[in-house]
Amino acid sequence: MKDHFICLFNYDHYCNKQMIEILLNAGIQGKAADLMAHIFNAQQIWLNRCTQKPMNDLKPWDRIEANNLTDTNDKNFSQWCDYINGLQLSDFERVINYINFSGLSFNDQLIDIVSHVVNHGTHHRAQVGQLLKAAGAELPATDYVHYIRTLKTSITNTQ
Repeated sequence: MKDHFICLFNYDHYCNKQMIEILLNAGIQGKAADLMAHIFNAQQIWLNRCTQKPMNDLKPWDRIEANNLTDTNDKNFSQWCDYINGLQLSDFERVINYINFSGLSFNDQLIDIVSHVVNHGTHHRAQVGQLLKAAGAELPATDYVHYIRTLKTSITNTQ
């Protein structure tokens, strides 16, 4: 299971890198950059919840300067992979108790939270993609199955 989630975070990181590159190369700011920042803020918020670390005033829609998106993506990826690699299989069934930003209390299993974090990124990257496309950018293939096929082809070609 750990390998599966590490693969999903690799996919997430890879796709985020592609979108950031398009954003930076095209000089696009505004909503697309705000959505990328939201993805990264949410990743950090969920990781803090899972590890019971304080939020330090981090909010889901805090801005991240465009030139800091790559570093933030890399940092979050590394932290999530370190966290997942430190888990035991039984940890994925553990219930995480937290209070959301509206003050409501929730109790969710770690496996569901980790799945949500990756799906949340995919959802908002699709929104970023629509904004980039409307601005005239050519978008790469970011489907998970395309990523897996590319990864398997790359592994086969290096053996």
